[in-house]
Amino acid sequence: MDVALRPVHDSDLPVFFRQMNDPESLRMAAFTHKDPADRDAFDAHWRTVRASPSDVVRTVLADGDVVGSAALYGEPGEREVTYWIDRSYWGKGIATAALRDLLAEVPERPLYARVAADNPASRRVLEKCGFVVGAHARGFANARGAEIDELVLTLGS
Repeated sequence: MDVALRPVHDSDLPVFFRQMNDPESLRMAAFTHKDPADRDAFDAHWRTVRASPSDVVRTVLADGDVVGSAALYGEPGEREVTYWIDRSYWGKGIATAALRDLLAEVPERPLYARVAADNPASRRVLEKCGFVVGAHARGFANARGAEIDELVLTLGS
């Protein structure tokens, strides 16, 4: 499968909105917006991140189809990566390939990532890309309506 990144187009947003409202995906991601079904809040969020000169936001394509997004955001020295892949594409190496491409595009280090402690697939993606677990934390997971354990991973020093 050919995986590529490109800038986000307006036409990607309805696809992202659908992907980010899949119940199983929300449960696995855990740390989501307060109400993922709020389309106005979704649109406002994407306007903000797309307008930010410091954020790097990409659409993930697999064989030319929009299958998710990958991004780098935050203040220098504290920047985090995030990604979202449509559940129907899980387990195909797409998240790993997309994250590797994003990391190659942005040489800045250190970078951070957070993952629900009970999400081994996402942890594996991050570790395959060189991230290492540096801390354990607890945080409120909107998608689960509860505080859960999370891992904080670091790439670079």
